[in-house]
Amino acid sequence: MVVRRYFSLLRAGRIPEAEHVIDIDHYPVRQVLKSLWTGSVEASADGDEASGSPAADEWEQDLSWLGELDLADFHRGHTGSHVNVEITYRAKMIEVALGFWVRPTDVGWVVAGPATAW
Repeated sequence: MVVRRYFSLLRAGRIPEAEHVIDIDHYPVRQVLKSLWTGSVEASADGDEASGSPAADEWEQDLSWLGELDLADFHRGHTGSHVNVEITYRAKMIEVALGFWVRPTDVGWVVAGPATAW
C-alpha cells in the first residue's frame, strides 16, 4: 500500500523519497514531521528543557526518533475516498493521525495528502 511505503520512507529518514511517493497537496513533509514530533517525542518529555527534554528543533537535527513511530489502525472515511491512520510512538498511541485521500487524475488514481489531525 502507498501509505505504508510513504511511512516506511519517513521512518528511515528518507524524506525526499517519501515526498515522491504520494501527491503532496496538503501539508509539506516538514510540517508532518513537526506534528509527529510534537505528538510523540515532545509529548512524552516532561516539558522542562533544563531537565533534559528535547530541544525545540531537535526533530530536524536528528531523525532517529522516526524509527520509534509505527502505523497503528487505518480508518476509512464515510465516503470511502480517504483514510485516517493512527500512529504509535514506542508502542503507545499518540494524538496525531495522518489523513490521506484517494482521488482520480488524468493518469489514474493517486494517493494525496497527508493532512495531520489532532
